[in-house]
Amino acid sequence: MDFASNFWSFIWIFFWSFAFIAYLFALFAIIGDLFRDHQLNGWWKAVWIIFLIFVPFLTALIYLIARGEGMAKRSASAAADAQAATDAYIRQTAGAASPSDEIAKAKALHEAGTINDQEYEALKAKALAGS
Repeated sequence: MDFASNFWSFIWIFFWSFAFIAYLFALFAIIGDLFRDHQLNGWWKAVWIIFLIFVPFLTALIYLIARGEGMAKRSASAAADAQAATDAYIRQTAGAASPSDEIAKAKALHEAGTINDQEYEALKAKALAGS
């Protein structure tokens, strides 16, 4: 009896911990979305925050139902902006090598015996096609 009681107590604690953590994720997503939304003025943001403090579960549910589609669009836009910034940083850091530099690198690899004739020609064609 004691084992069963402890087991179900553990399951109950686990369930409520999961529910609480899921609620915190939703709450932080909602707060982040409120501050990301540039179309909503400051007073409405303050009203949402006040309701999130005093009636948290109901307000979160209403927010997700009423503004969920816009929330998804803003999140996708933020992800696309982050991806574009990452791509720009990678392009800047990697540096754009000229086709002649690429061919010279391929020639050095070919002369060192690292690549064969076919691989050298493929790299050369790729470098010339990229120009």
